[in-house]
Amino acid sequence: MKICFPVMDDNGLESKVHNHFGSAPLFVIVDMATREVSRVVNSDLHHSHGACSPLKALNGQAVDVIVVGGVGGGALSKLNQAGYRVYKTQGSTVAENLELFEAGRLREFTLLQTCGGHGGGCSH
Repeated sequence: MKICFPVMDDNGLESKVHNHFGSAPLFVIVDMATREVSRVVNSDLHHSHGACSPLKALNGQAVDVIVVGGVGGGALSKLNQAGYRVYKTQGSTVAENLELFEAGRLREFTLLQTCGGHGGGCSH
């Protein structure tokens, strides 16, 4: 299983998880079987509000789960339709959230928890 974390800076497992999927410049991806950490640049960083293309953002990377502080409704719907499960962070770093995910303590995002706009209305 591969888990993706939107981040501002790549500090490996100590990276702080970003509070919004679409505006994160980078994604840290952790392979749970090997604990290998890789980095992907957000290929859709400069999109119009509401026009996030999450599959483009991930640049074709195969992941199973995304853990983020916040995500827009359109992006969440597109991710879910593509088979991705999206979870809300509880810790601040990738390592903390990996531990919480493995313990079953992260909750999956629903459309009721998504961001209403970059200027406010978000659940984060």
